[in-house]
Amino acid sequence: MATTGTQGFVILDFGSQVTQLIARRLREFQVFSEILPYDVDIEVLKAKKPLGIILSGGPQSVNTPKAPLRDVGGFPGIAPVLGICYGMQLMAKSLGGLVETAKVQEYGLRGIQWKKSLYKKIPAKHNVWMSHGDIVKVPPPGFEILATTDNNHPAAMAGARMLAVQFHPEVTHTQFGSEFLNHFVF
Repeated sequence: MATTGTQGFVILDFGSQVTQLIARRLREFQVFSEILPYDVDIEVLKAKKPLGIILSGGPQSVNTPKAPLRDVGGFPGIAPVLGICYGMQLMAKSLGGLVETAKVQEYGLRGIQWKKSLYKKIPAKHNVWMSHGDIVKVPPPGFEILATTDNNHPAAMAGARMLAVQFHPEVTHTQFGSEFLNHFVF
């Protein structure tokens, strides 16, 4: 269901240096996307009638005083939501989970293990690109951990109309990153 024109995916930018890559990957699928500031008014989001909302990564911790925070609880009523890295942590914090500094921070290529198959074209174990110092220690109520890292940190979680990953599927270093994004988009 690729779309052109004004209806497509909205990417909320939390300051990641690779936010533009998310939009590029969607363009490769022939799908329109628009990057908006993280604090765009929710009424603006509703008026756009997006097919999905993507929360980008970002350079800060959700636990720092000046972190770009917002409530994401109303987003699933607008469209399915995908959180990437900081987006996963924001989703957890906003919805009642616990995010804390990891004892072992994960940067670069890391292995993950899916607890259950998300999609036939993605193997249960593969390498992904990580870039984070915080982890989701406790997922929000109603969320299930779908994958863990080799350090046993949550790498993916899902709730009602919400999916989040700690890794960056938009970068080429992530094996099956395009397949993962394709799964969310279609």
